[in-house]
Amino acid sequence: MPFGNNVSRVLLAMFFIVAGVNHFISPASYVQIMPPLLPRPEALVYVSGAAEIAGGVGILLARTRKLATLGLIALLLAVLPANIYGAVHGMEISGRQIPAWILWLRLPVQPLLIWWVYNACWKPRELPR
Repeated sequence: MPFGNNVSRVLLAMFFIVAGVNHFISPASYVQIMPPLLPRPEALVYVSGAAEIAGGVGILLARTRKLATLGLIALLLAVLPANIYGAVHGMEISGRQIPAWILWLRLPVQPLLIWWVYNACWKPRELPR
């Protein structure tokens, strides 16, 4: 279903690019959910934002799609501890507390995003044998 995958890739690209840009616009929102054992949380927020932007652009280009797919999946796994920390400890955006149910909902959404990235950007029949 090439058309469906093209639409999915564009939607995913938009999602990751917007999310990545938001890391630069509002880094404090992301710094607060970084587990305290991680060094230089603000730098990590910028790195993850840049990775989201690069991955979003990368999945749109045939030449970089597979590498970008692997990068986005790795990123989604890497940010899972921050999402867990945010769910446990809470999160504010612009001084408003995010409802706990939304933060907890992010956790099962993470594997769904991984599945979506994989399914839309790297079809199983394309895997190396």
